[in-house]
Amino acid sequence: MSLGQQLAPHLPFLRRYGRALTGSQSHGDKYVRATLEAIVAAPSEFPRDVDPRLGLYRTFQVIWNSTNDGEQADPGDVDDQEAIARARLARMTPLSRQALLLTAMEGFTVEDAAYLVDVAPSEVEALVAEALSEIEKQTRARVLIIEDEPIIAMDIETIVRDLGHEVTGVAVTRDEAVALAMEDRPGLVLADIQLADDSSGIDAVKDILHEFQVPVIFITAFPERLLTGERPEPTFLITKPFQRSTVKAAISQALFFDQSTAPVS
Repeated sequence: MSLGQQLAPHLPFLRRYGRALTGSQSHGDKYVRATLEAIVAAPSEFPRDVDPRLGLYRTFQVIWNSTNDGEQADPGDVDDQEAIARARLARMTPLSRQALLLTAMEGFTVEDAAYLVDVAPSEVEALVAEALSEIEKQTRARVLIIEDEPIIAMDIETIVRDLGHEVTGVAVTRDEAVALAMEDRPGLVLADIQLADDSSGIDAVKDILHEFQVPVIFITAFPERLLTGERPEPTFLITKPFQRSTVKAAISQALFFDQSTAPVS
């Protein structure tokens, strides 16, 4: 099997990581393209002593770190979202966010995450705890949940409340979601893709975003369908079945780039 064939199944999930790390589909996908270009340009340098997925993420990490080395950009050169991220990053170590995403969202072991961020395994758990603690201090929001499966909805609601957020409502259809959003404007939306009456969570979110901007996290059992890199796609995505830590990480990252919860200088 060629290297390209070995890496192909992992590309949707690398896009997920890149988008969560940057807070943008376009920026995240740009780093994925740069990663693939680097592998094509120098295949002999691709790590062959580890699993292909680890090697792929390791190559991504090298490129990410080479362009995010702590240099401060001129304020006029960054957009609002990047400015928000910079304000938060100033209050935490960049490695802690990477450790959080790699373990909680991407499912790497502590040992694998340590390899990817180039620290000792004993440091990874401390980095994750640091990231969660700092982000949770900085981000509080009112959350709308769009989910038609009662048990999953209850689980998500519990996680949201445990993080210190308020739940504005739980909707099970497109029309109900839009009505709840208009009645009580949320600061974050968690949306399932397929809803009870065969309506679409994606359409519900489009209707809401037509009225006002709000961070959105989609929940789906088929993430690869929404991580192709070929069209406008979600920046934040949770895969069913999910771990509580995954939901926590996704919420923290979505709010990480949100203007309404940005730290005051």
